Amino acid sequence: MYSLDNYKKAWGNQPEETYQFSALEIYKLAHSKSSSIVKWIFIIGILEFVVLNSLSFFIDTETSYDVYKEMGLEKTILYSTIVAYGVLFYFLVLFYLNYKRISTTDSSRQLMKKIIKTRKTVRNYVLFNFSYMAFVIVLVTAAYLKTHFNDLEAKQIVLILLLIFVLTLIILGVLWLFYQLLYGILLRKLNYNYKALAKLEKES
Repeated sequence: MYSLDNYKKAWGNQPEETYQFSALEIYKLAHSKSSSIVKWIFIIGILEFVVLNSLSFFIDTETSYDVYKEMGLEKTILYSTIVAYGVLFYFLVLFYLNYKRISTTDSSRQLMKKIIKTRKTVRNYVLFNFSYMAFVIVLVTAAYLKTHFNDLEAKQIVLILLLIFVLTLIILGVLWLFYQLLYGILLRKLNYNYKALAKLEKES
């Protein structure tokens, strides 16, 4: 089975009159692989959405609500969750549209633009998830300290903030590894296709 490397090497060693055919073969392979990668990005996005939301079945929502209510966060958490769901659904729609658009692309230049757009969409999706996670952690921490401020000493507050900071770094670190595993590999392959197409455009 031919890879982009095989086609690129063969293309570079061919007589000038056969360049157009080889360039077309390279484009077709890059297009096929890019379309498959973007399709998997969409599928993984859906699976991630379903799996993460399925976790709510294993969480005691009533206890969580009581805790948020005690800190005066029940409405804030509710509204922010609704907004987060809306944004996540918006990104899933973008993933799907990226797949449909890249599947019907008919030139290497257009394909390169669609690859760049897909990479930006995934990057913004990951950035939103990081930002939302950090927002919830900071919000809950601030509300907890405000609620229990009179019962805590200065040293306790410092220790709590330090602990929250370390836990936040750990959570975001795990989240980063999670997204590197899910999307990082696919984006690197997509970037490789982009470089192959860019070289093709330059040399043709």
